[in-house]
Amino acid sequence: MKAVIFDKPGLENLKVEDVPIPEVKEGEVLIKVMMAGVNPIDYFVVTGSRKAEPLPHIPGAEFAGVVESIGPNVTNVQRGNRVVVYPRLFDGTCDMCLVFKEMLCRNGGVIGVSCNGGFAEYVKVPSGNVFKVDEGMDWELAASMPVSALTAYHALNSASLSLNNYVVVVGASGNTGMFATQLARLVFGAKVIGVSRKKWVERFGAFMAVEKEQALEKVKEVTNGRMVDVVIDPLGAETFLNSLELLRPNGKLVTYGVLTGSNVELPISKIYNQQLSIVGTTGGTRRELADLLNQYKWLQVKTWKKFKLEEAKTAIESLSSPERDGRIFIDLTTQ
Repeated sequence: MKAVIFDKPGLENLKVEDVPIPEVKEGEVLIKVMMAGVNPIDYFVVTGSRKAEPLPHIPGAEFAGVVESIGPNVTNVQRGNRVVVYPRLFDGTCDMCLVFKEMLCRNGGVIGVSCNGGFAEYVKVPSGNVFKVDEGMDWELAASMPVSALTAYHALNSASLSLNNYVVVVGASGNTGMFATQLARLVFGAKVIGVSRKKWVERFGAFMAVEKEQALEKVKEVTNGRMVDVVIDPLGAETFLNSLELLRPNGKLVTYGVLTGSNVELPISKIYNQQLSIVGTTGGTRRELADLLNQYKWLQVKTWKKFKLEEAKTAIESLSSPERDGRIFIDLTTQ
């Protein structure tokens, strides 16, 4: 099979090679990959910011496809099923797994980081990570559910949103932002302000799209100075302190990314005087992924570009393109 692979960190070391199709063992599923989402985690893995195992390594944390074969004692899927793959590896026995927080497994990892991923024609994964999807779900949406949509859904759940809460989604046109915007409106009934230069986020559930420089002024105007209940901010240091300023007393800032930096100097007195909460989230649970898959008909994805497997290097580099306007995929439907 063809696979995107590297033997040492660096985009310049990324290549497409013929490698053996993985052999499935007990409890494993072989998937023919149809579509793979390109995410920042893939860039971090390829460039060495996240340690990849094994080496040589096949990246790709988010993908969907068709079951090609199953190993002994696999009962939840069969050959020919359309599926998505929960990206977190988990042992099912640690204290975190026992309370259904598989993404925090003490002995876990991430597919495409801690084992080979989905930037390949075929990938094998544990059966417990495989979820069937409806025939009516298109591949681009399916390949957005395990990371982009799930990360956003888990962040919103962690914010304990209530009906008619005001929510600001920073980076509303990004991979997770477009889903946070939709889910906050459609599932939680929140009033969403999207921080983005892209006006199309208003079609995805935001009643207003504002640029980051205007966010404070617009939030004051819309809320009559009361400010918002929740800010979802996956961007990191560059926007973090500005996001704090958007919160009402007792508000929550939810963070799960460091694209613009990982360190800030916190105004501790503001946090305790206004009783603000800073909530860190990562990924999501299998139960949340199952919930999402039952609600997919409400959701949409904006695609910017689809690349062939042989163009994976360009696809990953394009994550930081100033022209980017939606999601980037590696399309294997014609492989």
